[in-house]
Amino acid sequence: MKLRRSNNNSINSKKIHFGESPNDVLFMRLAFHTMRKFVTIFSFFKSRKNFSSSLHRNSPRCSNQLHPNFRNLTQNCDLLLPPLSSHRLFSDIAGNPSTLNRNLLQDQGIDFPGGRVEFVPEMKFISESVKERVPCYRVLDDNGQPLVGHNFVQVSKEVAVKMYTDMVTLRSMDTIFYEAQRQGRISFYVTAIGEEAINIASAAALSMNDVVFPQYREAGVLLWRGFTLQEFANQLFSNKYDNGKGRQMPAHYGSKTHNYFTIASTIATQISHAVGAAYSLKMDKKDACAVTYFGDGGSSEGDFHAALNFAAVTEAPVIFICRNNGWAISTPISDQFRSDGVVVKGQSYGVRSIRVDGNDALAIYSAVQAARQMSITEERPILIEALTYRVGHHTTSDDSTKYRPASEIEWWRVARDPVARFRKWLENNGWWNDLAESELINNLRQQLLHTIQVAESVEKPPLEEAFRDVYDVPPSNLREQEQWLKEIVKEQPQEYPPNISV
Repeated sequence: MKLRRSNNNSINSKKIHFGESPNDVLFMRLAFHTMRKFVTIFSFFKSRKNFSSSLHRNSPRCSNQLHPNFRNLTQNCDLLLPPLSSHRLFSDIAGNPSTLNRNLLQDQGIDFPGGRVEFVPEMKFISESVKERVPCYRVLDDNGQPLVGHNFVQVSKEVAVKMYTDMVTLRSMDTIFYEAQRQGRISFYVTAIGEEAINIASAAALSMNDVVFPQYREAGVLLWRGFTLQEFANQLFSNKYDNGKGRQMPAHYGSKTHNYFTIASTIATQISHAVGAAYSLKMDKKDACAVTYFGDGGSSEGDFHAALNFAAVTEAPVIFICRNNGWAISTPISDQFRSDGVVVKGQSYGVRSIRVDGNDALAIYSAVQAARQMSITEERPILIEALTYRVGHHTTSDDSTKYRPASEIEWWRVARDPVARFRKWLENNGWWNDLAESELINNLRQQLLHTIQVAESVEKPPLEEAFRDVYDVPPSNLREQEQWLKEIVKEQPQEYPPNISV
């Protein structure tokens, strides 16, 4: 047997006897494979021709009108004929031997949207759970000591101290405003005790140009961005300086100035909103991303799944931050899903994901900063599952001791406190001490008590504001309701706050 082989398109007359070359078996298989293709395609044409003839006999057609099957074959002939060309086939093999193996394995898989899928003879179901759980990224241990082989984004002294003081401010704010609600001075409040690291560290890793879609436990993000304690108090007491004009529940903040969308009580609706905003930022070629926060309970809503799929398909620059604190009010995660938390759900939708220790400020800061970089430069969504624990009650309307043991709450409060852990790291670096801690706590208490007094003394928004900002021209029924409400307030002033403006 003589074969002509060349690497430079010149003819090489060297004789190779069949059986001496290691590729002889492959070429024989190739010849058989090509012949089988030819027979298959020829049979296909022949069967279609007979089928078409029968149709022509039974249903008249114009002479220039091809049957759809033949029209499709005509359009796809360029795809069918090349495999029959031995010249092209052998040229590809000479230029790239791996082509031979790909052709021989053509019947062992299928090129399906998303990538190649291999065929296997064994019927095997995918397991409902993995053998090993997804690991959790961590930088500091519970004593504030860096782990061996740690890898994190370096933080300057200035940024680190601000992160810590804002974490302490958030906890002090939660403590005093919670007490104000218990005194009956405000109607509702929600704390973030135990989740301060997620709030402040994530905010520190973002840019002010990034738009935030919070749930209701992310007041710390707004605090980092410059929302003042007085502005928080104005919203809680619904006075005329409240950005929401007194029309929102307490602790449902919002600020256009700080790119912080107004909080909504409806669970998970903000997740899909964030994806839409991210897609808009992508279209406008902005150097920014959208960030949305939600709890483990939010991942049980349909909005979460639709949003992840939407983000993956549109390649939207959005960061999903899930605060998995183990409880959706009184429902534990064991009653919500059987998957390995929330992080694995990202992969199922084609979203790059990571699990992080939510009580480790440095881990959160590093993960969010890396996520932001990837999200913007690579135009992709990122899912971060932050493992943490809600030490406080769900809201002031909840008593969590009714559904979880007090000993569990106390263990997380003492042993896994994110604020104490970050303070130890600061002290080990010589950036913080007891004197600075004492001054901070005392100043914060005085400021917060003062903001409450001021917010309480400011009059409420005018009643007509309750009927504005919906219609350009209020319809007659709303004008009637407004007039009726004003008359009721004048007739029964004892039933309404004395500083309300009629």
